[in-house]
Amino acid sequence: MAQPSQALPANQPQDFSLEFEKRTYQKVIWRLMPFLFMCYIFAYVDRVNVGFAGLDMKRDLGMNDAVFGGGSGFFFWGYLLFQVPCNMALQKIGAKRWLGPIMIVWGLVSACTMFVHGTADFYAIRFLLGIV
Repeated sequence: MAQPSQALPANQPQDFSLEFEKRTYQKVIWRLMPFLFMCYIFAYVDRVNVGFAGLDMKRDLGMNDAVFGGGSGFFFWGYLLFQVPCNMALQKIGAKRWLGPIMIVWGLVSACTMFVHGTADFYAIRFLLGIV
């Protein structure tokens, strides 16, 4: 019967794991955090832009506050319904290949807001933006 291998001295694995953990956090901070910060800024700009656009959009398209608020809320329905499938695709495809195209599509769909001519268009664009 094989004997279990003896454990290494207590300080050796702990020193290695602490150093490894420190290097991992450094990589995350310097490689991932700037990109995530940029994504957050784009999301914030989108929320602010739709709010500013709503000032004139409501008047130009004949929307009232309830229609505009409902359309803005469609964003969250798209996000709610497609959050899990998108995260599963992210895990399967990988962050390098997934996040870049998603950001490009997000920008394109967001820019399509300028082509809105009515309530249904606004609802559709906001829902698509939530999906992306």
